[in-house]
Amino acid sequence: MISVSEALDRLFALVTPLEAEEVPLQQAAGRVLARPVTAQRDQPPFAASAMDGYGVTEAAPGMRLRVIGEAAAGERFTGSVGPGEAVRIFTGAPVPDGVKTVVIQEDVDRNGDEILITDRLGNGDNIRPYGNDFRAGETVSAPRRLTPQDIALLAAMNIAQVPVARRPKVALISTGDELVMPGETPGPDQIIASNTFGLYALLQELGAEPRLLPIARDSEASLQTVLGLADDADLVITIGGASVGDRDLVAKVAGDLGLERAFHKVAMRPGKPLMSGRLGDAMMLGLPGNPVSAMVCGHIFMAPVIRAMLGLGSEPAPRESLPLARAIPANGPREHYMRARLGTAGVSVFERQDSSLLSVLGAADALVVRPPNDPARAAGELVEIVRI
Repeated sequence: MISVSEALDRLFALVTPLEAEEVPLQQAAGRVLARPVTAQRDQPPFAASAMDGYGVTEAAPGMRLRVIGEAAAGERFTGSVGPGEAVRIFTGAPVPDGVKTVVIQEDVDRNGDEILITDRLGNGDNIRPYGNDFRAGETVSAPRRLTPQDIALLAAMNIAQVPVARRPKVALISTGDELVMPGETPGPDQIIASNTFGLYALLQELGAEPRLLPIARDSEASLQTVLGLADDADLVITIGGASVGDRDLVAKVAGDLGLERAFHKVAMRPGKPLMSGRLGDAMMLGLPGNPVSAMVCGHIFMAPVIRAMLGLGSEPAPRESLPLARAIPANGPREHYMRARLGTAGVSVFERQDSSLLSVLGAADALVVRPPNDPARAAGELVEIVRI
């Protein structure tokens, strides 16, 4: 068995970052920017009024000025403003020549074409300088996952087509005679296939394109057939069948098909029967069949692999240190990822940690990471966690 960190190193060595593709701006949210993009214009492209009011050359309480025109957003005042004159101006409008300040409308009394600046006059010129936000040629750095805020910025930069990393195509294969799909009627000795659906959702969240393949039954022929359907995938994920039982056929069948194995078995719990390698043009990851084991391995191994494929770097799942809300006993010889819940008093580890208990996983929002042979920990001690 190898350690979790060594397993991750071997996985990252198998990853080939995916090529870029261009998508319309409205389809770029959540995608990973593949290369820097450059602003095509200055923002704002002119000095603009920050408020509704009156543009003047100077302002002081008691001044009376004649209104000679109007400037609106999208329609500038083409003349020049001189002493004793004012232009009615609205937020976002270009500031006319000669204007040094915008007096907000609340600080003015107007009578026909004359305004009086009152003693309510505030501070500031209420003018947004030309290019105050960004200038043409400034860049948005890559790689980065594009947020709605980023999309707004790219739109203002006049970027209509965005270079993003292609979404990884991921084939998901559950294995086992005991499995049926949700909605089907299981036999007396069967269970519902749950792992693939949880992993499918996680892959979507990560920005991949998952595809559910048919359940592979416990025969070499069935597994070979289903693996053959994954010929266009960047990553093939099998769930179950990766251990050493008589019906655990994934390692053998994948080997017969040319798998170049990187490792098999990791010193962790849950998730020991984990394997990986390269199968043709695709990377392959064999996850354990226990539901919690599969999902934990999804967060600890699959998610970092997808992020690496998208060009976001080869990094483990982010960890942070938080205090324990209550004591936990000593850990055994394997690195343990314990389901836990975050609260105001710290992190509480669930008492039941069996790898078949999806209900406990569903109540968890973190995994407490216990090093091998970690001693008992008291309430208040810091432990490392991975948010899920």
